[in-house]
Amino acid sequence: MADSSRLTYVLVDGENIDATLGTSILGRRPKPEERPRWERVLRHIEQRWGQPAQGLFFLAANNELPMTFVQALLAIGFRPVPLSGSAGEKVVDIAIQRTLDALAERDADVLLVSNDGDFVDHVDELLDGRRVGVAGFVEFRNNGFIQLQSQGLEFFDMEYDIHAFNEPLPRVRIIPIEDFDPLEFL
Repeated sequence: MADSSRLTYVLVDGENIDATLGTSILGRRPKPEERPRWERVLRHIEQRWGQPAQGLFFLAANNELPMTFVQALLAIGFRPVPLSGSAGEKVVDIAIQRTLDALAERDADVLLVSNDGDFVDHVDELLDGRRVGVAGFVEFRNNGFIQLQSQGLEFFDMEYDIHAFNEPLPRVRIIPIEDFDPLEFL
């Protein structure tokens, strides 16, 4: 049964997901049609945890605001968080860390969309009985998150669990034998 009084905050580290997709999976800059369908992330966690989700999409926007992308995020229910800072400052990481810290004081659940180990300690602090999850690409997930699974941290793969992509990605992954389909290889 849905709990409409409780909220899940979905914090998206867009830079991390985009870099992983481009550098590690595709080997090039992703085309627009190859990027995640972010609305599916919100719908997935709303259905999975049975409560509304508020998406916060963090992006570095030092000298320009990508208005087309910002408008698209707003249209699908995300709240863009455009950030700026000095050269070399990881503004997205800093903002997400601060937000995770602030959420420790709220009665809310959290889904972090990132593979980045810079958030492990902050996520650990949230594992106090609330639902906490990390979404990304399983083969690129920071090992520090795996240590937290025994404390209740849930994992969601952007492609296989959330189905955030329109086309299959060229990924190499370990396949549980119960999920093995030889037709995928023939």
